[in-house]
Amino acid sequence: MEKATFGAGCFWGVEALFRQVKGVKETTVGYIGGITENPTYEEVCADKTGHAEVVEILYDPAQLSYQDLLEIFWNNHNPTTVNRQGPDIGPQYRSVIFYHNLQQKEIAQTFKALLQQSDRYHTQTIVTEICPATTFYKAEEYHQQYLEKRGMAFCLTL
Repeated sequence: MEKATFGAGCFWGVEALFRQVKGVKETTVGYIGGITENPTYEEVCADKTGHAEVVEILYDPAQLSYQDLLEIFWNNHNPTTVNRQGPDIGPQYRSVIFYHNLQQKEIAQTFKALLQQSDRYHTQTIVTEICPATTFYKAEEYHQQYLEKRGMAFCLTL
């Protein structure tokens, strides 16, 4: 198993999206990239910690490549808006990739550069951050598989 970590807006919808992908074995929503140890949802949403809402994905690389995951990531949110996805506004909703090794970093940077040059984005700047993974803090249990627990397949802001 390998790990990937993405922030693309509210983690509920991002998690629901990736849970449907063949080869994804486990998802966990949480917080990464900030300064506070063991942040709470309320602290993150109040912009007191610097963390992003993210989904940590465990996947089988024999079934699914990291590039496949990046394709899903970039095709399901707007990577040109700073600290915003749809109605969700704030740095916790930023577009960000937290890489777990140098290969992931290189693949993400190459993919981002190619996407920036594509017809889709050549007139807009992709603001997606590519950062080393730091300490991941699992979100409170009621956030895990939030949409699934409520019988919802997706989040309207994706």
